[in-house]
Amino acid sequence: MEHEPTPLPAPRTMLVTGAGSGIGRAVARRMLAAGWNLVLAGRRIGALEDTAAGYSNALVIPTDVSVPAAVEALFAEAQHRFGRIDVLFNNAGAFGPAADIGELDPGEWEAVAAVNLTGAMLCAGAAFRAMRECGGRIINNGSISAQVPRPRSVAYAVTKHAIAGLTKSIELDGRAYGICATELDIGNAASGMMRDVGAQAGALQADGSRRVEPVFDLEQAAAAVEFVATLPAGTSVNQLTITATGMPFIGRG
Repeated sequence: MEHEPTPLPAPRTMLVTGAGSGIGRAVARRMLAAGWNLVLAGRRIGALEDTAAGYSNALVIPTDVSVPAAVEALFAEAQHRFGRIDVLFNNAGAFGPAADIGELDPGEWEAVAAVNLTGAMLCAGAAFRAMRECGGRIINNGSISAQVPRPRSVAYAVTKHAIAGLTKSIELDGRAYGICATELDIGNAASGMMRDVGAQAGALQADGSRRVEPVFDLEQAAAAVEFVATLPAGTSVNQLTITATGMPFIGRG
């Protein structure tokens, strides 16, 4: 007796913010290659199109995540194209000025908070509403600075510390809907942000010295996201830290 072949599962869908560069691009390319549908969000359409190049399962939507109407339009278009969103990689972020709390300009604070905090909240909220019927997973890029700040990075540190509260709130409030959340804290992945803080030329340390810091390949950070994204629905990773071996984190300073 012949048996009908087992149908292949439908491709799952991930939405990535900040998909035009760095960790967001590495994650998007990895998941596209694995057969996922990808929604790529970011401010620069050219960079997003570069990320999506060669893949028909990619949807590029230029978006400013700090604008509520833009975020709502992003998720509406994503659901219209792919039907549902299984995973949000809430990744868009800005490092902001090199300043201590006494020097921080209010306008510069607002610019960092608009992306790192308001943008993360808006995208998480839209994803939560999209996932209430079928469940899903929200992965928030917290950064190692969500645990231990760098000197003179108060705006970045404060906004990234807030990601811990966001993640825990999603995990708690999402129980009834099968929605889980992960705070992913990445330390010294070889992205443009590491160049901005001078990791490879000499990054400022707590004692005032500068030190060349080790970095690790972006693909390993992307692999960590893929690991969390592909877990079965009954398993949640509440917090995951991945760093370059030997970076000044344990006992920083």
